[in-house]
Amino acid sequence: MTSASPDVEVVARRYRGFAVATRGQSACFEAWSRGVADDPAMLAWLVDLPREKQQPNLVFAAARWHGVPAPGPYAALRDALLGDDGAIRGTILTRSTQTNEVGRLATLAPVLALLQEEAGRPLALLEVGASAGLCLYPDRYDYAWPPLGALSGSGGPVLTASAAGPLPVPGRPVEVAWRGGIDLAPVDVFDDRAVAWLETCVWPEQEERRARLRTAVAIARTDPPHLVPGDLFDLVHDQVLAAAGRGPVVVFHTAVALYLSRPQRETFVETMLDLVRAGACRWVSNEQQDILPSVTATATEQPDDWLSFVLGVDGQAVALTHQHGAGIRWL
Repeated sequence: MTSASPDVEVVARRYRGFAVATRGQSACFEAWSRGVADDPAMLAWLVDLPREKQQPNLVFAAARWHGVPAPGPYAALRDALLGDDGAIRGTILTRSTQTNEVGRLATLAPVLALLQEEAGRPLALLEVGASAGLCLYPDRYDYAWPPLGALSGSGGPVLTASAAGPLPVPGRPVEVAWRGGIDLAPVDVFDDRAVAWLETCVWPEQEERRARLRTAVAIARTDPPHLVPGDLFDLVHDQVLAAAGRGPVVVFHTAVALYLSRPQRETFVETMLDLVRAGACRWVSNEQQDILPSVTATATEQPDDWLSFVLGVDGQAVALTHQHGAGIRWL
């Protein structure tokens, strides 16, 4: 019996990992991921894609975009991909997930409030990998961190994250002087088709997240952020300099660095730490535990399957967070 190629094993591990990530949150995606991981024909189909396009959520979203029902049986996904006439593959190759999960603001807001308190004035927010820039509005939401506290006063909807540890519950909403972002292909919040794609990237059973996305789009449409298209390595220095004229700059990102290669991640960390050391900005990272090892290494507790992201400030871990903002444990 011939053993699977190393590339096939890498893809299988990636889909098994996504099954773990979606457990208890999307029964459909958990079943699809396990099905793919154990299906030689599907793995062979995926290996033929560029590595950066083998991402489970991208593949599943493309299938859904072309009519595969979700929630729905694995067999329907399998039939659609193995029988694809090129349409699904074309969507995979030309799109990215660009998930703008505004729920993550419930884990970012305490950090942003601390940085504003230290700065003593409203912040200039610059998001790397901003997509539609929906996470640039921490001041437009109220928050609840049960059982530790809550924050109201924005007049907007409530975002909730279960909390543990000595979380610094903010006493007042974050004040934002300016909001901007960098993205290879920024999403126009007034483009209904582009917004529909963002909705497709939300996991099937998560209607609350989908509704939250629609609310976030409505908020962004009232005050569109300044989004610049291009590569972060080409733009981040100039954009930090431009933002500095508006207020103390905070560069932040969440679930973005995984799209960089390992050498690029190391370069990005050094780039950000150089900017921090120069006093040009503060740096807030919120990434999966294995994406920025130097930040994860500073955590005093290990991430787990639920709190799988590490929230860092200037390269130092301050909290473990849920990937979609449903929980935070302050370290």
